[in-house]
Amino acid sequence: MKTEIAFTLPRGYLDPAGAVHRDGTMRLATARDEIEPLRDPAVKQNDAYLSVLLLSRVVTRIGELTEVTPSVVEGLYAVDFDHLRRVELACAGA
Repeated sequence: MKTEIAFTLPRGYLDPAGAVHRDGTMRLATARDEIEPLRDPAVKQNDAYLSVLLLSRVVTRIGELTEVTPSVVEGLYAVDFDHLRRVELACAGA
């Protein structure tokens, strides 16, 4: 079973130093990955934040970045954020 999926972001994450990171990997989400963020106060205030937390848990690498935090996911361009959500949904259905 394939548990890690490679992706390429349409625009790329622009880090604080100005480097663009486009290629990355994500792993399949576990039940815990989907349940834990529901306890976060930010999700209780805004349901849409659930996607940010879920992606920060399952994206294992974006370019040279191996620590993908909620702040990194928040910093993605909307087209890249949407792309990752679609990849994650496709992984869940596979």
